[in-house]
Parts: sequence; C-alpha cells; structure tokens
Amino acid sequence: MIPEHVRAQAAQCRHYAMCKIDYLGTGLCASGAEHHYVSHFPQGRMDLCDALANNQIAITEGLVEIADSCNLCGICDRQCHFVTGMRPVEVMKALKEHVREWLARGNMPIAAPFDPVLEQLRQIVGQRWATNDPAVLLTYAHDPFPLAGPQMPRFVILPGNREEVAAVVRFANGHQIPYVVRGNGGSVFGFVFTDGLVMDMHRMKDIVIDAENWTALVGPGVTSFELQQAAVKQGFRVNTAEPAATVCGNIVCTGLFSTWANAYGVNADTFVDMEFVSRDGEFFRLNDPRAPNVFCYEHRLTPSPGICTRAHVRLHPMTEDEEGMLIPFAEFDEAVDFARDLSRRRIGLALGVLGGHYLSTFMAPTATLAEQVRGSLSETLGMRYAVFMVGDRFARQAVQSMRPAVINADLFRMLLLGLPRLADREWQDLLIGMGGDEPVYEFLLRPEMRPVLEAVLRPAPETLAAAVDEDLRTFYTQLYARPEMTDMVWLNMFRILSSRMSRHKHMFAFLIYVPMDRPDLIRAICDRLQRIADDQGLENDFGFLTPLDLGKRGILEYDYYINHQDPVDADRIRQAAVEFEPYLDEISATIKGVKWLKYIFSQGCARKEAFLYT
Repeated sequence: MIPEHVRAQAAQCRHYAMCKIDYLGTGLCASGAEHHYVSHFPQGRMDLCDALANNQIAITEGLVEIADSCNLCGICDRQCHFVTGMRPVEVMKALKEHVREWLARGNMPIAAPFDPVLEQLRQIVGQRWATNDPAVLLTYAHDPFPLAGPQMPRFVILPGNREEVAAVVRFANGHQIPYVVRGNGGSVFGFVFTDGLVMDMHRMKDIVIDAENWTALVGPGVTSFELQQAAVKQGFRVNTAEPAATVCGNIVCTGLFSTWANAYGVNADTFVDMEFVSRDGEFFRLNDPRAPNVFCYEHRLTPSPGICTRAHVRLHPMTEDEEGMLIPFAEFDEAVDFARDLSRRRIGLALGVLGGHYLSTFMAPTATLAEQVRGSLSETLGMRYAVFMVGDRFARQAVQSMRPAVINADLFRMLLLGLPRLADREWQDLLIGMGGDEPVYEFLLRPEMRPVLEAVLRPAPETLAAAVDEDLRTFYTQLYARPEMTDMVWLNMFRILSSRMSRHKHMFAFLIYVPMDRPDLIRAICDRLQRIADDQGLENDFGFLTPLDLGKRGILEYDYYINHQDPVDADRIRQAAVEFEPYLDEISATIKGVKWLKYIFSQGCARKEAFLYT
C-alpha cells in the first residue's frame, strides 16, 4: 500500500519539468538522462505513484523497469524543494517498495500488448524509442489543468532527427493516427493530449553557436536553460522562456517573452529563421519564399504551421558592467510610468514592474518565509511594487539620478541573504513610523543605513539556509555561497526562480499585451480579473508588466492560483471562465494594443506589429 500522505504529495506535481534540467548544478536523474521518457524522470514517477495508489494502472513490465531504474540519489529532493517546497524522494521510495513487494508476492508484471503499428514505428525511430507500455503512456496523459481530463495516447515516440520526424508524420497520416508534439514532455494547460501518437522531442538537443553572426541553431529538444548556458559560455545571452521550456516550442506557441523583451523584442524579433515539418511531412524554412506566411497574424485560434525541427535564434552580446537594480514604489501607476519612461529613454536592457507577491516568492526559499517577507515589503516598508532593471553602469547612474531610493546589486544580496531577519516581527515593529511622511523604504535605503541593515540582517548563506528543513541547510548554504545565486542578472537570465510562483498551488496565468501609456486601462484589467477571482474564492494577484517597443506596448501577467487536485477549485475556475473569457475576448477585439495571449497561441512566429498595431 502507498501511504495517503505520499500519494497526496505525488498528486501535487506541477509538471513543470524542472527535474529534467540541471539548473542547480546537482546533476540529473540518471534514469531520465538515459531513457529520455517523462516516465523515467521524477515527474513521471510522481504520476505513476499517484495512479497506483488510486488503482488507475496495472504494474507493467515498463513500470517495473521504471521503478527499478531509480537509484534514490536524492537529486530530485533538492531540485523540487528549491522551486515547490516538495520532497519527492519519499515518493520515489514508496514507488520502488510498492513494486518490489508486489513482485515478492509472486506476481508477474503485464507485458505491453503487441501492436503491428508500433513495430512499424520502431523501424523508423529505433526499438527503444517507441512504446505502448501503459506506464509510459500514463505520464503523457494529463497535466495540472483541472478542466482537461486525462487522455491516454496509443503510442509515445522519441525521434532522434528531422528525417525521423518527417517519416513519423507521413506514417501517422497514412494510418490516420492523430498526433501531438511535446517539447520537454511537460504540459500545464491541457493543450497537448491525444488518443493517438505523442512525439516527445527530448532527444533532439543539438546546439550550434555561430559567434560571428550572433546566432545559434537549436534543436527542438533544447530547453531555455540549456541554450542560455551555451550562449553565456560564448559571451552572449538569449531572450528565453522558462528554464525547462523548449526554445522551439515556445517560439511557435506563444513567442518568446521575458523582462529582456524590453530590449530584445518578442515573437519574430527573436529568431532569424526556422525549419518545420509540414502537416504533409515535407520540410520548409520560413525564409523560403514558397513557405507559408507565418509572420502574419489572424485574430482567431489557428493551428501551428507544423513541427519545428530547428530554430535559428538571435544571440545578444553582454557587457562586463551589467548589474541588476530594483526601484521601489508604493503606487502601481507610478511604477508603470517609471518603467515606461525608462523604456522610452532606452535606459536598461531587462525591465519590468513586479508585484510584492512576485518579488517575495522569487527571493524566499520557502512559502512560509515568502508570505512573511511579502508583508514586510508591502505593509511595513511600503514597497508594494518594484521596477526591476538590468543595465550597464551608465543606465544605473541614470536611474540613481531619477529616484531617491534604489536597491543595487550589493544591497539586493544583503537583503536576500538576510531575508529571514527581514521578516522578523520585532524588526518590522521597530521600522514602523521611522520614515515619517515618506515611505519607510526611502528611509531604510539611504546610504547611511547600510551598516544598520547589515548588523540587523546578518546576511550570510547560513542565515538564509536557516529557513529550510534542517537536513537541507548544508545544501542551501553551499548553494547560496555561489555568487550567481544572489546575482540579479544571472537569476533573471536563467529564470530558475520562475517556477516558485506555483510553489503553493498551480498557477493559471493570464498574459495580455497592453498599451503602456494607459496605466488606468492596465489597472482596470487587473481590477476586473481580481473581482472575478474574488467572487469565486480563487487566490489571485498581479504578476508583472514588461515594456516593449520603447514603452509603447507592454505584456501584463495576472495570476490565479488553484489546487489542481481539488474539485472545488476546478469548479471555481470553470465558473470564473464564464466571465473572464468573454471579457478578455472583447477587449482583445476592440481596444487597440490589447491582445490576450490566447489569440497569439500557435502564432508565436508572427510579427508583433501584426497584432499590436492593428
């Protein structure tokens, strides 16, 4: 029997695939790195443990191999705790013990059924890389989105090159088998399910850096984190999505965007060319004049142009004097106006307005500390919003001349490493009223207060590590002794903190392009989404706002939080959709510069001008 508390933890896997990249320098799950299927990574084992506990799957030969291949190394405990606070090793142990005890009772695992179609697929991709074992199929059958029910595929395959992708497409068409493509094998919004064939691109991880031309050729299995690693080694950076998301998949689906979009753009701005396999199984490149015109935009839900097998993406040079900076604000409109002004003046590279929830969640290693810090920042210090900027020394000098209080790189490191003390109640009580008529943060951030802050916060890796479980403190101490872990530039480039936004619950993110010169409109959109969520009892909060096109446009994120295992929350988001969908549809169709990302989905290659200025 699998204990209920173990099953409950297994069911909370967010499917963000962070266990499939080595973002902490701890190494990777050995079984996953060898076998590539989602089922062999911790994410897949979480799903299998939950399914076994609920009697949703039999023990197959594949499941026995999956359980046996886990060596209980503990890497997943450190990785998953960093972003979700969960400790999945307990789940891995329970899965192994359940299967071992079942076999010890003399039971025999079930063989996957013989399927002549599968044997033909194996002739295309190889014996190892196509399967119909239910234990593997199950890990591609569902995700945390509560409004999409599970759908078991018939096959899962892992092609190894573009020719195999094309051959599989032609084969599927000839046998009338529906198919979907998975980038890193993860899914969070119910978009990539089928009862036919799932193509997982995880094996296609080729990266070729062309430093002379400031470009990179990227295979469809390459994640944002992996490309950024390769680019940084050559002195470049890339405008990327979340670290575990594939570069090709995100370009096609939504267009790459981040705080770096302020300088580097979105959608068609981010690549030079792309290669696809069409729905007929033929190759085409976007720069071929005979190719479909994917640079245009249609205000409707459209299918993707095909399967991207290679992207030719832009690289951007870095300078040695780049640092991050946070500029606090008490009021939303002030923060928006300041971010827009910086963008308009071409000051800074990465740029965005962050809410207190985002900032505290990014910084804190536990959900409990994040909540305490949020109160300290917002209520005690009056820092409800912050404009985040990465810039060279000239950009930073400009900002310091424009605002009386800023958090520079050294002060950020001090605050981060002293975070538990910043949340201390006695310290907060002492601060209340210190600023007089000005926000407390303006008083606290004065240069003469630095020695006081350092004495109170006692910033050190050990101080921050004291907030986590005792058996993880040595690891966190060593982790935060590394300079990149307190470097705003590095953290923002590699985005390893972004998955923390779903630490306590699955996040349902609204991404909406907005006109930056209309803070009243932006605030009205946030207020409407907040009211809809509040009416249904859903947790919600402002996320971020990043300027584009010299402050003319911006991309807004507003977030709902749901327990994807709770039927009540599923009903709440369903009821909320009755109101938010027509509202976002209407403003996307009627207000210039406003577009809900729903309509850009699968049109990520489009020129942003086609949907932001029409």
